Amino acid sequence: MVSFTLLHPSPITPSEEMVEPAVNGAKNVIIAAAEGKVRRVVFTSSIGAVYMDPTRNIDVVVDESCWSDLEFCKNTKNWYCYGKAVAEQAAWDEAKEKGVDLVVVNPVLVLGPLLQPTINASTIHILKYLTGSAKTYTNATQAYVDVRDVALAHILLYESPTASGRYLCAESSLHRGELVEILAKYFPEYPVPTKCSDEKNPRAKPYIFSKQKLKDLGLEFTPVSQCLYDTVKSLQEKGHLPVPTKQQDSTALKS
Repeated sequence: MVSFTLLHPSPITPSEEMVEPAVNGAKNVIIAAAEGKVRRVVFTSSIGAVYMDPTRNIDVVVDESCWSDLEFCKNTKNWYCYGKAVAEQAAWDEAKEKGVDLVVVNPVLVLGPLLQPTINASTIHILKYLTGSAKTYTNATQAYVDVRDVALAHILLYESPTASGRYLCAESSLHRGELVEILAKYFPEYPVPTKCSDEKNPRAKPYIFSKQKLKDLGLEFTPVSQCLYDTVKSLQEKGHLPVPTKQQDSTALKS
């Protein structure tokens, strides 16, 4: 028997009040797994538990050994990263105490075809650059992964006898300028912004996230361009993004 503890895509803005339920929920899952003699728990954490550290060198690869700085997260009221880090740590502590075999997936921002009928923070991140609500793009970076790859990662970690520890789940990182270029290339019918809101400072550099552990298990990541394309098509199909009457046919995506 195996237990999958999954991340729910919520539109709710994280707050301090959400930390305690997250920690208690993580502990309760491990306790229930121990009582039910579950063979392995595959726990969905987040990259938010990994990379948020102001002292981290941007040129050093972020891997599974990295943890977010809790004091920094508290002081900046970054309750999402703080909550993800303390909840994951609580799961590790409880698993060690109860003797539960725990493996953890740490996904970056997850995109791809929508399963739920509503939009969430991840899809709003893309939608705003297509609807005209964002007139410029920010001087910032973001790492992305396809939801289908995240699902497959859970299966691989369940099936692999040698799986252990944490697994970062990231395809690649893009500057917002690169993101809007991809969107404009495949969906030129939308008012994708072409100017950065910050033209004074140097272009932000992205973190480099290691994906070697999952690749070693056989996971072949979906290219970020394909992921973005499928995200937009899904937004159209779900009715969240109007389809122009004279939409150019961009059904054949080629990298």
